[in-house]
This record gives sequence, structure tokens and C-alpha cells, in this order.
Amino acid sequence: MVVPRLSKAEARRIAVHAQALDMPRPTDLVAVVERLTLLQIDPTAAIAPSADLVLWSRLGSAYDPADLTRAVETERTLVETVAYLRPPGDLPAVLAEARAQTHPSTRAWLTENEPFRRDILALLATRGPLLSRDIPDTSVVPWPSSGWTNNRNVTKMLECLALHGHVAISGRRGRQRYWDLPERVHPADLPSLDLDAAVRHRDERRLAALGIARSSGPQLPGESPYVGTAGEEVAVEGTPGTWRVHPAYLGLPFEGRTALLSPFDRLIHDRVRAEQLFDFEYVLEMYKPRDQRRWGYYALPVLHGDQLVGKLDATADRKAGVLVVNAVHEDVPFTPAMSAGVRAEIEDLADWLGLRVA
Repeated sequence: MVVPRLSKAEARRIAVHAQALDMPRPTDLVAVVERLTLLQIDPTAAIAPSADLVLWSRLGSAYDPADLTRAVETERTLVETVAYLRPPGDLPAVLAEARAQTHPSTRAWLTENEPFRRDILALLATRGPLLSRDIPDTSVVPWPSSGWTNNRNVTKMLECLALHGHVAISGRRGRQRYWDLPERVHPADLPSLDLDAAVRHRDERRLAALGIARSSGPQLPGESPYVGTAGEEVAVEGTPGTWRVHPAYLGLPFEGRTALLSPFDRLIHDRVRAEQLFDFEYVLEMYKPRDQRRWGYYALPVLHGDQLVGKLDATADRKAGVLVVNAVHEDVPFTPAMSAGVRAEIEDLADWLGLRVA
């Protein structure tokens, strides 16, 4: 069988369109998250929290972070799982996969701490929702830690129970999560899926969000970038092996725009895909010593049309009321259109943050 072949430009446009980063801009917050399948929660806010940056990149300055909070905590049109915000319809598949992928050492720890688990569920039933600090540590065996999870048995148990669907995150106080029973948080009519059905659902949803992706590859932390046998097989010029593409995106017209992206944006989250399709090198350098950084502490990738063309090194200084632009790194020489687009996005970002550009 002859495998259809795409140019790199065609593959890039499919990826950009799938991520709602072309024109026209979307206008509905929940519909955007439904399309993306998830928003990664990260506490770093050198400019703004990643989930907010991802939505601003799509919705523009009409996006209000309070709308996201309301969708999760009041309207329940989105749900928070451990480390992500998701549409409720994806929960059955997410939970089925998480249960199947639980490490044997974690299973053993949960078995040893069955009384601890029962204590937490009983307390939430009578007093929930509760912050983790309001839940006593009655663990039988402490969580084995290399250091950073010392004395965090309650949080570890809550996260394990959430990944298995036995508790749910109902809201937040700042960065602290409220925990409750899932029947008080999640929709009542969610189906139960076996693992095969869950994997198929997740692969299909992930491909619809990415547009084009690899079938499999090296295991990475966090959300997988791979899509199994979903979609159709294609080759992309100048790249090894084959890809899977969502057929609904083939041959669509494309109108690009300029966008500033979160370092955790799904368009660039798979660094290998970003390099193979976009010729774009990126490393989040917040963990590097200052003198070893090339692009900045929290550099924002710059999208122009179907190309990733540079990085913006900027910091929000809220006390001074300014968005400090340290540098715009050009991966390719900027055309006048690129420069104008980047300047407009910087101004829009500052306006959305309530800051002025410095």
C-alpha cells in the first residue's frame, strides 16, 4: 500500500489548525478546552499561569481567568484532575488508563494503607470538601520518598485516590486544592470503560487535538504525545518513519496568525515533533543557572503562520505595573510582517495582564 505523503508545510498547518491557533480565533472557552482535551496546570507564573496563557493564545484579551475558575468550580463544565483541567466526557477513559498504569509499588503502598484510605473517604463523606491540611495523616506505612515528598502522605494518598476516581478535586484556595467525593463533583451519568475502549478513546481524542502525531515512541512524563492506530498513516517529507493524521484536517484552507505560546503549550510540548515538523529547538530554561540560559527563564515560543520563528523573553513585574521585555530571539530573520505581528501580540499580552510594556 502506498502511504500518502504530506509536505512539512501541510503537516505544520494541520498541527496549528488542530490546536486552534489559526484564524478565525475561537470564542468559547469550554469549546477550546474540549478541542485541546486538556490544560496543564503549572504553578509558575513568571508571566501568567500556563493554563491562562494557553487560553489567552487562542481567545485573546476577551479571555478572563475568572471564567475558567467558574467553569471548573461552579458550572462543572470542566473538571480538574491531578495536574490537568479536562472536559468531563474524557474522565472515564482517563481514569481507566490511570488505574491500569498504576505502578506495582504504588499498588502495594495503597494496599498497606487501606485503613488510611477508608479514614479519608469517611472524613470527606461527613465534612468534605476539605483541604489536604485539614485531613489527619493516619497512614500505616509512609510514602517512600527521595526527599521532596517527605511528610506528604495525605497529599500522595489523595492524588492516588483521585487518579483512581475515588476522590475528586472540587476547587481551590489559591494553590491549595479542595478534595471531595466524586459524586459531588463529577457528572452522574459518566459511563464505565474497559481499558481497550479507554485507550481507543484517548488516542482518537489526542489525535483530534494534535492533528498529526507519531503512533508511538519513547515514554515521556505527563500526557502522552502518541496516538496508537488512530487516524490515517502518512509520511511527511524530510522526516523519518510515518505519522498518524486526523483525516478531517486534510486539505483544509489555512489562514495563519501570530501567537505567543506557553512553554507547556501542546503545539510544542513534544519537543521532538516540534523539531521534526517546525525545525524548532526549545528547552524550558527555568531550571538552568542564569548564565547557561540562551532564551530566558520562561521564554514564550513565537508562532507566525505555520512557523515557529523565535522566543520571547519577558517577565510580568506586577508591582511596577510593567511587562518587561528582555529580548525577542529570532530563530529566523524576521520579516516586517513577523515583527509587526510580534509587537502587536506583546502589546495585547500586556493589555490583558493590565500592564504596560517596558
